[in-house]
Amino acid sequence: MQKFLFLLLSMVLLGPLGIDLYLPAIPAIALGLNSTEAVIQSSISLFILVMGLGQLVAGPLVDKFGRRPVAIIGVVIYLAGAIVAAMAVAPWMFLLSRVIQGLAVCCTSVVIFSGVRDRMSGNDAARAYGFLNGTLNIIPALAPLIGGLIAQYYGWRAPFWALAGYTLAVLLLVIFKLPETRPQGTQTNTGLPFRQYARILFNARFITFALVNAGAMGMALTYVSLAPTVLMNIAGLTPLEFSLVFGANGFWIMGMSFIANRIIRKVGRPVCLKTGGILMFIGCLGLIAGITLVPAAEQTATWLYMLPVASACAGLAFLMGPATSYALEPFSAEAGVASALVGSVQMAGGALLGFIAMALPLQPKLSLALVMLAGGCLAMLARRASKKSTGRLTRLEN
Repeated sequence: MQKFLFLLLSMVLLGPLGIDLYLPAIPAIALGLNSTEAVIQSSISLFILVMGLGQLVAGPLVDKFGRRPVAIIGVVIYLAGAIVAAMAVAPWMFLLSRVIQGLAVCCTSVVIFSGVRDRMSGNDAARAYGFLNGTLNIIPALAPLIGGLIAQYYGWRAPFWALAGYTLAVLLLVIFKLPETRPQGTQTNTGLPFRQYARILFNARFITFALVNAGAMGMALTYVSLAPTVLMNIAGLTPLEFSLVFGANGFWIMGMSFIANRIIRKVGRPVCLKTGGILMFIGCLGLIAGITLVPAAEQTATWLYMLPVASACAGLAFLMGPATSYALEPFSAEAGVASALVGSVQMAGGALLGFIAMALPLQPKLSLALVMLAGGCLAMLARRASKKSTGRLTRLEN
């Protein structure tokens, strides 16, 4: 099973690598393509948007044609997108490469979630989702620094050629090592299953736990979006110092995810949901306390921002695995479609939550605190739902 999870992990990394590897090279890309930084920066939102919406199409394909064929096609498309980015000569070509790779990640993401649901359930599935989500955080920790160094010495196209090389290695692993996990009784569709999506989306259990992921993702996206402003423009960190602080938080999340995975089996998913919610609330209160109780001259201290962020990010580590496993648990016969919907709610819902918070006339720390508050409330509602779900299951078993 560990080999299977590490194979899925190689595909999971394609998503964050498609964003984080080229972040330090954005000014050079804009200069090289005779564009503006704003246009190149918009490629990140475009990538995330395509990832969120495209999963609604990828889900039925995974259930109809199987996990392995869709995974192979997705990795091939991703490779093509990396090559288009590396060879781009105009802004529209670069933006097109982001769309191509976003579509590819839709395929691999649904395969990953479906594969875990095919092979595992309950606490084991929660631990697997937590492991995959936790390990993802090594990419925001290392990718910007690595991508920046590659671009500095070999030009802004070099990170995309490096990404193409990694993708080729993943393709070989998928072709020769990835098993087909689709269950025999999986429901299939000839087109987009709008009724099936509606039925799952309006399932109270599904939407309760899927929204937990949206809240956690909203917190992460808001933090990533506002961190440069808070840490460099306000706190005065240099780009290198920012990379080190940003990277340290990525390693922190990864470590907390491994801790959460180890204790899920001992304490259960409801306790992990409660713990995650409390940590989100602590982060929210920490940011507000730093603004209201600390003298204005000292509010630029980095630790006043990063300690509350660390608490909320630890909460994210405790929430993602249990929430995902609870949301997908009732849909073993339609795991592809359900997994696609989880991904869409997580990405689109998180992006919407972050956008609303950042659009409000609030200072950056208060915007992030608001999202942390929302994430904590969603976690606590899900914790209540998980206790009811566990009680019903116990009565059925008795």
